[in-house]
Amino acid sequence: MVTLRTYIFLDDLQPQLASFIGKTARGFLPVPHVASLFVEIAPGIAINSVTDRALKTTQVAPAIQIVERAYGLLEVHDDDQGNVLQAGEAILDELGLTKEDRYKPRVVSNQVIRSIEPYQSQIINRNSKGMMLLPGQSLFILETEPAGYAAFAANEAEKAANVSLIDVRPYGAFGRLYLGGSESDIDSAAEAAINALEEVTGKEFKGR
Repeated sequence: MVTLRTYIFLDDLQPQLASFIGKTARGFLPVPHVASLFVEIAPGIAINSVTDRALKTTQVAPAIQIVERAYGLLEVHDDDQGNVLQAGEAILDELGLTKEDRYKPRVVSNQVIRSIEPYQSQIINRNSKGMMLLPGQSLFILETEPAGYAAFAANEAEKAANVSLIDVRPYGAFGRLYLGGSESDIDSAAEAAINALEEVTGKEFKGR
């Protein structure tokens, strides 16, 4: 039995998130402002047949396919929103599920660290793959469960405020998002990310 952990449509992939995917993924890389779909399932091995169905049914391109033992993640995109939505319907049909069978995201933790110290910014930058966090900026850290919703949170935060996408990890047991910027922008981005996650419908997450 396949569990639909994450199913989320991004109507307008923001420039930093698109660039981050381009830097870190190994598939067919997106450009800003295309439509995107993130699907996360369990067990992970089943993501292969999900990808197969999406590509045979539509003209979407996959940027991310991660196959772990427990969880699998797929991202597909196209400049035509309808094409991406059609791919999503094909995936749901393959799984015998509906969109409402997905889990609602749960915010596991979130915090804002204000006026980041230089040494801490260096540590974070060494371990990130996105923009640089500068000393004196504020840092927002968000942890989600299931993990795939971290990408949605990143996209909505970038829409809302002038922030730097330091890192986003939308796979594994937990998803994590790191954003940097001025205090006011970080507050706006944090609010947008959390509000967007709270508006996603689906089944209550029951944990592992």
